[in-house]
Amino acid sequence: MVCTRKTKTLVSTCVILSGMTNIVCLLYVGWVTNYIASVYVKVQEPISEKKLEEDKGDTLRIIERLDHLENVIKQHIQEAPPKLEENPAEAFTDSSLFAHWGQDLSPENRRIALKQFQYYGYNAYLSDRLPLDRPLPDLRPNGCRNLTFPDSLPEVSIVFIFVNEALSVILRSIHSAIDRTPTHLLKEIILVDDNSNNEELKEKLKKYVDEVNARKPGFIKVVRHSKQEGLIRSRVSGWRVATAPVVALFDAHVEFNVGWAEPVLTRIKENRKRVISPSFDNIKYDNFEIEEYPLSAQGFDWELWCRYLNPPKSWWKLENTTAPIRSPALIGCFIVDREYFQEIGLLDEGMEVYGGENVELGIRVWQCGGSVEVLPCSRIAHIERAHKPYTEDLTAHVRRNALRVAEVWMDEFKSHVYMAWNIPQEDSGIDIGDISERKALRKKLQCKTFRWYLVSVYPEMRMYSDTVAYGVLQNSLKSDLCLDQGPDTENIPIMYICHGMTPQGGPIQNRKSKRCLELQENNENEFGFQLILQKCTGQRWSITNVLKSLSS
Repeated sequence: MVCTRKTKTLVSTCVILSGMTNIVCLLYVGWVTNYIASVYVKVQEPISEKKLEEDKGDTLRIIERLDHLENVIKQHIQEAPPKLEENPAEAFTDSSLFAHWGQDLSPENRRIALKQFQYYGYNAYLSDRLPLDRPLPDLRPNGCRNLTFPDSLPEVSIVFIFVNEALSVILRSIHSAIDRTPTHLLKEIILVDDNSNNEELKEKLKKYVDEVNARKPGFIKVVRHSKQEGLIRSRVSGWRVATAPVVALFDAHVEFNVGWAEPVLTRIKENRKRVISPSFDNIKYDNFEIEEYPLSAQGFDWELWCRYLNPPKSWWKLENTTAPIRSPALIGCFIVDREYFQEIGLLDEGMEVYGGENVELGIRVWQCGGSVEVLPCSRIAHIERAHKPYTEDLTAHVRRNALRVAEVWMDEFKSHVYMAWNIPQEDSGIDIGDISERKALRKKLQCKTFRWYLVSVYPEMRMYSDTVAYGVLQNSLKSDLCLDQGPDTENIPIMYICHGMTPQGGPIQNRKSKRCLELQENNENEFGFQLILQKCTGQRWSITNVLKSLSS
């Protein structure tokens, strides 16, 4: 799944206490996201190193934009489809579907569109009325049009994964793949239906597949699961059926842009241990317009939610917008040498549903001798749903999957994942399943340490050292308020409503000044109290998880 680029605002935080720095660091564990961008936003061309030095203002604006656009939309990912209102007309006033589209629809058609939106998470009503072969704007950097590629490139099998997808969206994905992939390079298309209950995806889809295969026998293969396996195992199901030397694993709500395949296949032909991600653009879920995204690498936070990153400095120095972007991780859809994918261990099928498998694959590839790249000249547009079809509680699955990754691949840094999720490292109460096979895989492949990965591949990732405690930090004076992150800056803590905790702790005192961080009544504050540093009065703080003695 692709990470959506959204702006961060306040929700809740996990506090990390560091004995070495004697400060309180605030680490986000949840996000509320809200971002609206205009259509076809043109992105500034990459800036040379010399230019960066001459005009840091422009650079900061680029970085600021990426910062605002980089984080995953947990709201989208976690949100279950809302229930249809008893009076659908009342829902028109606040449904995001009609914010920029549908004002001219009749009340009856609005009801139909809203019902479909609540089922699919995007505007299936509009999709059904758009051409399957609609044109897309060519959003590749200008230099891509002048590139040449070898005459002999490996064939590719394209795998589409879906569950309860709108038929028109699936067919548009297929059409764009066929229309914009050279015939001699596209060996087959594989559809993996993860036990959809949508009747339209049975007979009607079968009829379409039969018509295509009548013209080109065996070109489209269909895999249907008898029970829902989740996106992770569905991708592996598609890989097992593929026969081309290269396999492209995608969601079934994408549209391929012109020239996407040749850059990818060239890079894999040069080195089969490269795992490639295209550059993604957004198909807006409400009006299906294309929104251009800036070029970026792909990474993750300590909860293992994926995020977009500013390309590394080494890429900017090239002054070449067509150059591959070295990437610490993968967002979700990727292209890989079929046999290498097996050698490296496929995806972790011990994970549930989806979430974290893309991060795990990126970490594993790097630590075990491969590399991950994002290609600016290969662009794919992807629908970012308003809500997901797989589960009503995706967060629980992502958390479990993240802990599997931490235990297998992250060595001493696994503590960072537990801290980010505010989970005790001992007796967490979360069953992550058997990881013995994944640990044996790491040993067999003779993989490098996670510290090497952080230093050599992902130096942007913040590390926390000498941590003594983490979790929810609560004051004895006002037990329903906890220390939290302010909405405007990451340097000024505030008080916010608590979210539950286990008592443990004492005062927070500066060793040099001997003053304490305490609460003081303030009627002008939203909650009636403010944070101050003052002479200690005996107030005590309690925090969820203690690793070392707070008095040491």
